[in-house]
Amino acid sequence: MNADILPAGDMCATIARLFIYPVKSCAGIEVQDVTLTPTGLALDRAWMVVDARGEFVTQRELPRLALVRPELTAHELVLRAPGMPALPLALGGGTAPTMVRVWGEMVPAFDVGAAAAQWFTDFLALADSGLPAPLPVPCRLVRFDPAQRRVSSPQWTGGVEALNQFSDGYPLLLISQASLDGLNARLLAAGHGAVGIERFRPNLVLAGLQAHDEDRLALLRRDDGATPVLLKPVKPCPRCPIPNIDPATAVSTPAVGDTLQTYRRDARLGGAVTFGMNVIALAGVGARLRVGQTLAADLDFG
Repeated sequence: MNADILPAGDMCATIARLFIYPVKSCAGIEVQDVTLTPTGLALDRAWMVVDARGEFVTQRELPRLALVRPELTAHELVLRAPGMPALPLALGGGTAPTMVRVWGEMVPAFDVGAAAAQWFTDFLALADSGLPAPLPVPCRLVRFDPAQRRVSSPQWTGGVEALNQFSDGYPLLLISQASLDGLNARLLAAGHGAVGIERFRPNLVLAGLQAHDEDRLALLRRDDGATPVLLKPVKPCPRCPIPNIDPATAVSTPAVGDTLQTYRRDARLGGAVTFGMNVIALAGVGARLRVGQTLAADLDFG
């Protein structure tokens, strides 16, 4: 849609990049267009790795998950990782019901099976040398049960029932390109290298905003005569050590987190370091989001 005929807003933003993360805490897939579903972007966080107890695991405990790279075909999710054969999985695969735990919440899921379990166990047991580590880490891969309704915290959604799959708690994560540029300027000034947006695992990257304008967005709107889209940022995203991990190598260094500590403490979360905003969809399920689309942005002056 042409920006000239957008509904009036305080400013306009452009979708610069789109990402989905089919397997929680593994590498993402950058896409040019994607469907908005009731739980966020299609196939985002539909799978998850769990330990032998059914507890979710992430790059926080196992940084090598960053090296697992998913690919999507019409009918399969294909996983690739250094030193491992490709692992093809049917998109609807996994029929054995199980219960898993995500941030203390028990969630019904389907176990994807022994081959996937062995693949992740073998890969995550490799040391940096490529040789097996002394103690394997038994893991399994599970798929979210689409019949279930995992609801985001109503404390932050204003009572709106916003669904997600295996995300940390909200269906979408938004970051502006300007916010990343500002961080990189600080990193370079301190003698560190610049980092990519992939470290922060956003779904939507917006251009046309000033640094951290996303912190004060009330609504993002797209009304192109097809399916109107209405997105609402609801909660700042608190940051754990994952942005310190280089997604190309799985090596962690403290520069990103240390730099964010100097200017991104957020009073809304008791002084936690935040970067980006968690977002819910108030309207637009079934719409296609595309790189280059323009959104009208309303600011929250409260």
